[in-house]
Amino acid sequence: MQNNIFSGLFVGQNLVTIKQVDSTNSFLKNLLSNSTPVSEGTVIMAEEQYAGRGQQQNTWHSEPGKNLTFSLLLKPHFLPPHQQFDLNRAASLGVYDALYPLLGDQLKIKWPNDIYYGDRKLGGMLIENTIQGDSLKDSVVGIGININQENFPEGAANATSVKQILQKDYDLTLILSEICKCIEAHYLKLRAGQTELVRNAYQQHLYWLNEERSFESDSGIFTGMVKNVLPEGLLVIADTNGRQMEFNLKELKFLNK
Repeated sequence: MQNNIFSGLFVGQNLVTIKQVDSTNSFLKNLLSNSTPVSEGTVIMAEEQYAGRGQQQNTWHSEPGKNLTFSLLLKPHFLPPHQQFDLNRAASLGVYDALYPLLGDQLKIKWPNDIYYGDRKLGGMLIENTIQGDSLKDSVVGIGININQENFPEGAANATSVKQILQKDYDLTLILSEICKCIEAHYLKLRAGQTELVRNAYQQHLYWLNEERSFESDSGIFTGMVKNVLPEGLLVIADTNGRQMEFNLKELKFLNK
């Protein structure tokens, strides 16, 4: 284990780097379950994560030492449980803002919290919240971003990396520092009650926003446009007749190329 400090940051001031772990989210949750207090903003980064998890029990494949696989601890006591999707927004925007100077306008946030470049997946996150009473006690924000990996398994057909896009290697710690700084900025907006700023920014950067595309739901395949994300996190899609439909996480599939 190695500790590093990003000077001047609240998120990432306590950075713990470990060689190998099943999942950084599991590692951080285990720390929280022990009696030793863990400070808000603590980041656990793994060089190799052999059982990383994504949304809906998906597995996250990452080549050792090539990508960012990390989890950070937030303590958003100021947020009621019905506003927990705002953490998805803040974390997604933090990753987006950190990578945008490198990647430009093809970078998008795919609802609920994947990061896409064009029609290829660059990264994603899994946020696990602990609710206590009428507020959020702890939030473990697990993030995986493909940085320097060049080849991906067949099961990750639409994956890409910063190196595949820009044809050069990048310093993982520098990008991690920038992501931490940007997540912190949006998190502090939430804490200051500037919720609408965060929600509006998230919507502006949505993948397939106002584009006529194909989706699949329980009712079958249909054509529609991403229009909005409701405060609690439901995705709003308008079909070709203008009828607006709301979808939860497991109710919709984007039919990517």
